[in-house]
Amino acid sequence: MQTRERMPAFFQIYQEDQDAIRAELERGLLSPTPFTAPKFLYDALGSRLFDAITELPEYYPTRTEAAIMRANAPQIGEMLGPVQTLVDLGAGSCAKALQLLPVLQPGNYVAVDIAVEFLRDSLLQVQRLHPALQVTGVGMDFSSSLQLPPDCVKGRPVYFYAGSSIGNFTPDEAVQFLTGVREQAAGGGLLIGVDLTKANELLVPAYDDALGVTAAFNLNLLLHLNRLLGSDFSVPEWRHVALFNAQHSRIEMHLEARQDLSVRWPGGARRFRRGERLHTENSYKHSVEGFAALLRRAGFEPAAPWTDPQRWFAVFWAKA
Repeated sequence: MQTRERMPAFFQIYQEDQDAIRAELERGLLSPTPFTAPKFLYDALGSRLFDAITELPEYYPTRTEAAIMRANAPQIGEMLGPVQTLVDLGAGSCAKALQLLPVLQPGNYVAVDIAVEFLRDSLLQVQRLHPALQVTGVGMDFSSSLQLPPDCVKGRPVYFYAGSSIGNFTPDEAVQFLTGVREQAAGGGLLIGVDLTKANELLVPAYDDALGVTAAFNLNLLLHLNRLLGSDFSVPEWRHVALFNAQHSRIEMHLEARQDLSVRWPGGARRFRRGERLHTENSYKHSVEGFAALLRRAGFEPAAPWTDPQRWFAVFWAKA
């Protein structure tokens, strides 16, 4: 008799409230300094483009973090101790968790992401590779709320936030977000990847690669906005800009108008002058000491992080 293959469970928490999305986008576009939230970069195509970015030679964070995890796998497993549930925040393709699962050997894996269809496909791969694992997907915008479905997290949890995505938050926003994680991770903790401050010659190309994949990722936002808002952004009228803001210790991504232009949507419009920018993402860079202080402000007990030999990147374990 053939055994039925286990399938991932899935909870759809995030529901597109079209009116709320349009209101949020309008507020940003009509701001004196126009902006959009980074989450809008991640439609289905945006998620795939970001996966391609992680393969680029200029994009050091993914491979550096992976090397840290490989080199320190025994110590990571020993320090984290028994893990009943691994909660993967911003799971995407689940590739980073697939590296970690053999080390921690949890009974349950919970992957959380806003890009729902991309996540569903990723979970099928995780389940095929780990047929005995209880795999659960949660489609939600965890940047605004981290209330997972009841009984989703069983036993001692470890929250996993890889890839330096914490850099999308300002320091104060990061403390607020981390406090929410700590409240959910009682008895366990947080394993988190953090990009460290370094020379501009390394930082800027990671967000403005020679092939133009990051530019395509950023410009794809305009197509996503057209679908969500009913706007008429024209991609050829814009160019990708990445720069390091030393005052705030962050990489900024912008889209810059190539000429004077107007963007219209039902009930609204905005004029952009040539050279005016739409701010699409921040990526804050931290010192080891500075990020440890943020974790303590959020109520965690951070241990000394694992880093690469160049100290480009750090992986922190912080007890809740």
